Amino acid sequence: MKSRPSATVETDLTMWSASAALKSGGVTAEPYREVDTATCAWRDARLKLAKVGLRPTRQRVLLGWLLFSRGKRHVTAEMLFEEAMNAGMPVSLATVYNVLNRFTAAGLLQQIGVDGSKTYFDTNTADHHHLFVEEQRSLMDIPSVNVDLHELPPALSGYEVARIELVVRLKRKN
Repeated sequence: MKSRPSATVETDLTMWSASAALKSGGVTAEPYREVDTATCAWRDARLKLAKVGLRPTRQRVLLGWLLFSRGKRHVTAEMLFEEAMNAGMPVSLATVYNVLNRFTAAGLLQQIGVDGSKTYFDTNTADHHHLFVEEQRSLMDIPSVNVDLHELPPALSGYEVARIELVVRLKRKN
């Protein structure tokens, strides 16, 4: 049996949407107007969570909405936390990390380690590679068809290659 989000989650989303829109100057109507959550981006976020078996908690739905409503992109936990704060979403950085890790484990995100201190989360889970511009600390997709890898080392006995990730680091010429 599929779980449905409670009326409380939908009410919270409705109240958040109106109050956040008011803060950003996007609405002049009453702050707690009714929003049809059955046909909005939150429904898409809830469906995405349900499809992979994740319970649609308020934080997961709100962060999922921020992540997936803008198409394919790369974010760090700190970037998503800042977006949530700017949107008036009450969430801790620890919650953002937990949600990103849950989304990754469920297959909704791909985790990319650029260096030992930064991890990016990619909403594009198809096979592809990345360019990393060091000065801007930005990550960009490279379609796998544009990369030609030859003579890979063989997998260890009893193992198979699950995925190949290539990150090409770029810096400005002197």
